[in-house]
Amino acid sequence: MTSRLEKNVFLPQQISISMIRSMTGYGVAEQTYDSKTITVEIKTLNSKQLDLQMKLPNELRSAELDFRNSIGAKLQRGKIDAVVTVTDTDLTQTYHIDQDIVKAYKDQIESISGQLHLPSSADLANILFRMPGIFNVPTMNYDEAFIAKVGETLNQALDKVDDFRVQEGQTLKKDLLHRVALILNLLEQVEPYEKSRHEVIKQRLVKNLAELTSSGQYDENRFEQELIYYLEKLDITEEKVRLRQHCNYFNESCDDDQAGKKLGFIAQEMGREINTLGSKANEVNIQKLVVQMKDELEKIKEQVCNIL
Repeated sequence: MTSRLEKNVFLPQQISISMIRSMTGYGVAEQTYDSKTITVEIKTLNSKQLDLQMKLPNELRSAELDFRNSIGAKLQRGKIDAVVTVTDTDLTQTYHIDQDIVKAYKDQIESISGQLHLPSSADLANILFRMPGIFNVPTMNYDEAFIAKVGETLNQALDKVDDFRVQEGQTLKKDLLHRVALILNLLEQVEPYEKSRHEVIKQRLVKNLAELTSSGQYDENRFEQELIYYLEKLDITEEKVRLRQHCNYFNESCDDDQAGKKLGFIAQEMGREINTLGSKANEVNIQKLVVQMKDELEKIKEQVCNIL
């Protein structure tokens, strides 16, 4: 038997436009069909996986799997709460009072009141209408056409969630690009301090070298090897180049489809270069700049966690 999903009755189009999206979203859609109002409300938050909670009338349980597949195909990832409600707008057909049951309750209440000599209640009607079984609610039977209409309403709600995610994503993108620009600006401020840093290191080496040569107790070849190694360990050129490349790559990747995890990996690499830069700095002003870079990077990582 062919399923509704195979017939493509209400399977939505997957995300096709490459654009950064937040995992925070909200959408609600409502339609009226055959004297019934269909309402679909969807809320989404960030999550590493697809975590879907769905509430819908028991009469629609047969289509729940198709609905879930539709939501998963459209929203991909995140903590998602979806609620489907159906209300009948024709109240005359929805409820009716069972008069025989009401009369039976009334007779029993009056009989017991008389036997126990209880005073008559002035609010007998209110008591009766609170008794169980007074209202008869007809069983809802939904055909394929009605279920398809629910799927159509679901798609409308999903489109609104996606629009919300895109808007939130553009706000996140603006903030991320701003913070990456701050890191690049801080990186540029490192260069003036490098010259004074080199001079301090040079003076320190010259002083130590003078002490060694005056004593004559050292291996010249070994000293040259150690000196070259020491200078290479202090050089931060590679870290600066790689950090700048990672920042540029981060900016380029912001519009990639489902860029959240990718941006997270790039942010980790940025952090690695910033940490190495700080450990090699040996200069108080560069250390201060590194601390500011780390602060901006932490804010970037927090924002990236909410990107699809």
